[in-house]
Amino acid sequence: MRVFRGLRHPGLVRPCALTIGNFDGVHRGHQAMLALLRNEARHRNVPATVLTFEPHPRDFFAQRAGRTEMAPRRIATLRDKLAELERCGIEQTVVLPFDERLARLSPDAFIGDVLRAGLGVRYVLVGDDFRFGAQRTGDYALLDATGSAHGFDVARMRSYEVHGLRVSSSAVREALAAGDMERAAALLGRPYAISGRVLHGAKLGRELGFRTLNLRFAHPRPAAGGIFVVQVHGLADSPLQGVASLGQRPTVDDSGRVLLETHVFDWPAALGPDGGYGRLVRVELLHWLHAERRYDSLPALRDGIAADTAAARAWWAAQRP
Repeated sequence: MRVFRGLRHPGLVRPCALTIGNFDGVHRGHQAMLALLRNEARHRNVPATVLTFEPHPRDFFAQRAGRTEMAPRRIATLRDKLAELERCGIEQTVVLPFDERLARLSPDAFIGDVLRAGLGVRYVLVGDDFRFGAQRTGDYALLDATGSAHGFDVARMRSYEVHGLRVSSSAVREALAAGDMERAAALLGRPYAISGRVLHGAKLGRELGFRTLNLRFAHPRPAAGGIFVVQVHGLADSPLQGVASLGQRPTVDDSGRVLLETHVFDWPAALGPDGGYGRLVRVELLHWLHAERRYDSLPALRDGIAADTAAARAWWAAQRP
């Protein structure tokens, strides 16, 4: 999949079949929409294309208002979103920076400048609650009427349901906030996971007797948080079991930076003590144990990690036939 930051790239293929959205989590509703988009693109012999935004428009407006708590908690990093879009067969994705200029663009200007001139759309697929343009004044009816006048097709996809429940990014966030990883996986169509390059840290885990892999979650408000039973892909031929903490590490760090710290039970000997650094790994968060805790001392933190490790091992043992 080709990824473009903005519209002015010679490699961007025009015309295209397009869908527009934030696609946070790329859940089962998104996946159904992307499958339909691919089919329509194939019939028109044009690339299936996604237009998405970074930051999330609600992040932008919350920041502008000085009320960051208004922004939605983030399900996935941009890396993970792009990886899932590629897995769904999307051929090219355009990431538009959501800024003041884009926020002020009228619906007609958005259609003319972005969809027609920028992307040369032949077909546009949107969700049933799609709104666009300054103050969200553009809607499906306007887009459909413009398409009829200018020769591109417009379609709308209704809500996708699982067991009678509407699948949405909000529903995924609610499941993750509740620590209901099973429900989150049902909505996503896969276990909830975070991927990234393993970073060097302060090596505190080694001092405490629990080596960790550190991944940065590049958003201050993740949708999930706490201590989890996990499995790690990317270090060995098969996934490795472990326990992980996702959050701001209140006992040892006051920077506000969000990290996923994963302790692998059985470290592959072939990697050596430092063989994980720089590797691209994917950590699946399978079961929530408890919320983050602030410990009074490093010995208390060590005891807490030991208890979490024992609980995670017990969970894994209970999964065996």
